[in-house]
Amino acid sequence: MAKAKIDNFTQKEIQLSEIAKALAHPARVRILNILFENNVCITGDIVDQLPLSQSTVSQHLIELKKVGLIKGEIEGQKTCYCLDNKIVESTKTLLNNLFSKICNC
Repeated sequence: MAKAKIDNFTQKEIQLSEIAKALAHPARVRILNILFENNVCITGDIVDQLPLSQSTVSQHLIELKKVGLIKGEIEGQKTCYCLDNKIVESTKTLLNNLFSKICNC
């Protein structure tokens, strides 16, 4: 049986590419900054800080949550989001390792 092409890459390469894809929209980068500045945030508060509709912001939150950069906890009718510091730190390490190899610095 043929080997899937994805099997030719390391788990770290796959993980980093998925995170990079999730970060490939400026709204998602802004959401991460909002969550960093506020530590936790309700969806409506995030919507208030972006020039996007609530449904669009929700889709961006889903993408960030899918790769683990953020966590969401339901509180009644609202969802409270925060950064997942463990994943953020491992992403920082992956990026640092990648660029230190590329730059030889």
